[in-house]
Amino acid sequence: MNLGFIGTGKIASSVITGISNSKISYKKIIISPRNIKIAKNLRKKFHKITIAKDNQQVIDQSDWIFLSITPSVGEKIIKNLKFKSNQTIISFISTITLLQLKKAIRVKAKIVRAIPLPPVSLRKGPVPICPPNIKVKKFFNHLGTTIEIKNEKSSINFWSTSGMMAPFYEILRIMSDWLVKRGVKRNDAQKYITSLFLALSEDAQKNLNKNLKFLVKESQTPKGLNEQGVKELTGVGFFKSLEKTLNSIHRRLNK
Repeated sequence: MNLGFIGTGKIASSVITGISNSKISYKKIIISPRNIKIAKNLRKKFHKITIAKDNQQVIDQSDWIFLSITPSVGEKIIKNLKFKSNQTIISFISTITLLQLKKAIRVKAKIVRAIPLPPVSLRKGPVPICPPNIKVKKFFNHLGTTIEIKNEKSSINFWSTSGMMAPFYEILRIMSDWLVKRGVKRNDAQKYITSLFLALSEDAQKNLNKNLKFLVKESQTPKGLNEQGVKELTGVGFFKSLEKTLNSIHRRLNK
């Protein structure tokens, strides 16, 4: 099986890295020359990678095709590409629906939408896919944890939360910078903050059978530091703003 990638940005690079370090069986990975610097770095790092001359060559030589481009680029180029009905097409494009993809692709190929995030390079993290597909599920289970979603409208809820990745990193950055301003070496500051949040996430995952409200309550003591943190952030509308932003992203995806 040959895997083809149209687009060589951060997500494509992460997925390709995860595949190359996994036990997935494939002959080669054909990537587009869109970002030639990233493409060449990937080819240098992994021996099964070849760079196509253009997007059509990626399609012509691949069994599975991954669309890892922005919505605006997707709207421009997909309709001009010639796909085959026996191919599996996996789209990472956030705001182009299955119906829109089917109309643009114009052949009865298997089409699945997926939202992998950068941690797939480490073969970790959730990968929502819609509609369910056994082969695609098994594939992404090598790169993380596949979550199958039957209803595309429902899947938009998951796509919306994926927009919180950069804000999460921004929280880590602000806390690390805060420590640096108080004399802590940057490496120590970032090591502490990232390790802290990693441990908290692992603890939350181990308590999946409980409502997360339990952890919020359990981590506080009367008049303690965490109680102060929750009260003050609640008071300035931090958590309401988080929900408001999720709603805003959701509306954008529903357009």
